[in-house]
Amino acid sequence: MDGIINVLKPPGMSSHQVVTYLRRLLKIRRIGHGGTLDPGASGVLPILVGSATRLSGFLLDYDKTYVTELTLGIATSSQDASGQTTLLNTDFTLTPRELADVLATFQGPLWQTPPMASAVRVGGKRLYELERQGKTVARPRRQVHVHSINIMAIWHEGETLGFGTRVLLRISCSKGTYIRTLCHDIGEKLGVGAHMSFLSRVKSGPFHSEQAYTLEELTALVEQENFEFLLPMQQALPNWVQVKVHPLVEERIKNGNYILPEHLLDVPSTLTVGEDVVLLSLDGQLLALAEIKKTDRLICQPFRVFMK
Repeated sequence: MDGIINVLKPPGMSSHQVVTYLRRLLKIRRIGHGGTLDPGASGVLPILVGSATRLSGFLLDYDKTYVTELTLGIATSSQDASGQTTLLNTDFTLTPRELADVLATFQGPLWQTPPMASAVRVGGKRLYELERQGKTVARPRRQVHVHSINIMAIWHEGETLGFGTRVLLRISCSKGTYIRTLCHDIGEKLGVGAHMSFLSRVKSGPFHSEQAYTLEELTALVEQENFEFLLPMQQALPNWVQVKVHPLVEERIKNGNYILPEHLLDVPSTLTVGEDVVLLSLDGQLLALAEIKKTDRLICQPFRVFMK
């Protein structure tokens, strides 16, 4: 069994626990995920089954979209609702315009310091392991990119924003962006303190929450021996040129040997040197990932073979 499952992870489960659950459900050992979600968060968690685990690096690189709730006036040690309160600010007022102006400053490239409650390794140990030991260490900053921040709703009393105001945001960002840190930093720039009180990932690359399956839905389908939820591996690479190849050259591909452009069928565009392509069999099975190269002639060189 090879393919991708677009899972809607529930809050309260770690990404690893979801993987463990599906290993038992599908009775397959070779399963991984395409991007960690915090245990308290919900949303899209692409699960890679069988040979699809070899695509994990590509999924990790995709941009993400989140819906998050920002609560004003309370900062926490973990930057989300699970931590201890480090700041309680009950005496402030802000206007929606002041909030919008500050949010605008967090769009574009910015530097973040990973929170202690994260899986980043420092000195060979994950930060969350050190945090559980009560340790705080210096963390290197990293640059991320926030493409957009949009206010979806504001829950507050009166015309101004004060203590306990909750703001629902939709955030599109690059890989490696910590939304909890973004919420914390927004609170600091507003001068009132804030934390992330809710998080759901609604999009991870080509995978959307609208098409995701809950664990309950997956369990029911497997019990019916219905595996319609298993997506073809090539759906992880929607922006790559995808071409079918002549059956007579499949053995060459299996052995990692190059093939020629005339062996490609239904090429949707002009192939250029350096371009990556997905090679498919006539029935749509993923055979290999390849690169168009120039030697004494144009060739298509496989660099990751999936044929068994």
